[in-house]
Amino acid sequence: MQQNKNLFTHESLQDAQSIQDILKAVTKGLAKGKLNFSDEDGEVVLKPEGLLNLKVTARRENANNRLDLRISWRDEEKLIEKKNLRVE
Repeated sequence: MQQNKNLFTHESLQDAQSIQDILKAVTKGLAKGKLNFSDEDGEVVLKPEGLLNLKVTARRENANNRLDLRISWRDEEKLIEKKNLRVE
């Protein structure tokens, strides 16, 4: 629910089916090359391309369980346009 130009965060309680639906939407977005995350507080659009880094962490401590999925990538740097330089 916190957002700025480049950050979107959302946290809520969901049942397992709702989380499956969200993960399916993420896989569809990855296939299309565009992920749009939004809620009533803001949105961010990501455009994954090329090789993506995947990190999976699963943890169980006493009664606490946690699964973290992280997908990251770097935007391709835009090519610098060749421009003529004049020096007089």
